[in-house]
Amino acid sequence: MSSQHALKMKIAPWALLAVSASWGMAFVVMKDPIEKQGVNSFLFTRFLVAVLAMLAIQPSVLQRITPEILRKGFIAGLFLGAGYVLQTLGLAIAGAAITGFITGLYVVATPLIAALILKAKITRFTWGCVALATAGLALLSLRGWSLGFGEFLVFLCAIAFAAHIVTLGQWSNGLDVYAMTIVQLATCTLMTGTLSFAQGYDLPVNLSGWLVVFYTAIVCTALAFVVQTWSQAHMSATKVAVILTMEVVFAAIFALAFGGESLTIKALFGGLMVVTAMFMIVLKES
Repeated sequence: MSSQHALKMKIAPWALLAVSASWGMAFVVMKDPIEKQGVNSFLFTRFLVAVLAMLAIQPSVLQRITPEILRKGFIAGLFLGAGYVLQTLGLAIAGAAITGFITGLYVVATPLIAALILKAKITRFTWGCVALATAGLALLSLRGWSLGFGEFLVFLCAIAFAAHIVTLGQWSNGLDVYAMTIVQLATCTLMTGTLSFAQGYDLPVNLSGWLVVFYTAIVCTALAFVVQTWSQAHMSATKVAVILTMEVVFAAIFALAFGGESLTIKALFGGLMVVTAMFMIVLKES
């Protein structure tokens, strides 16, 4: 292993941790704008701004989109877009309390998909971290249990996100990260745009709404998925999934600090379990 690759393997987990933090903050800042703007309209605006920003920064990226990047980026983007759309539809039906846990089940679905489809070997250590993170997610997010169509849609969302992680893990190495990311986000823009215009597209209602759009588009979408695509060229899909579960922990921390919410003992233990699983994975990877 070259020293440069070894350095990237050490940096990648912490880069993904920063992505998780940005997504956790997004839960807090998106709450008010989504109540005033349709969810699909918000998602379409978010993805469109992200794509336009990336094009403005590197207009030459269009020349680097090869047929292979277009094909693989489009497929990965379908999984990513499906995850967001299914999560949105599920949230409209299911209770919000259970949604975080069900979405976090991608940490279980990721190694299962990798093992079944790619015949990837998952070590007992990794399975242990997956189990620990899943139990932590349950304590952190679960406020009761009810089964219904909404929960089923969110479960499909978790599978879609897991498929996206596995796909990037399989395809991101050796491809232009920036070009691959912009194709994925353009695919998401097309999907959410179709839904939002079918329902009746509406713009953010005020300056605060636009500021949240720009934060989620630039930091949580464009930058975040560039980092994820790059990181997955240097880490296994399962370890990426475990680290990204920190999104739920950061969401709880930011909700406590800025959203006026309280933290129960159960949620505290759940967060500690997820953090422990993440650090075990990071230390093993390093």
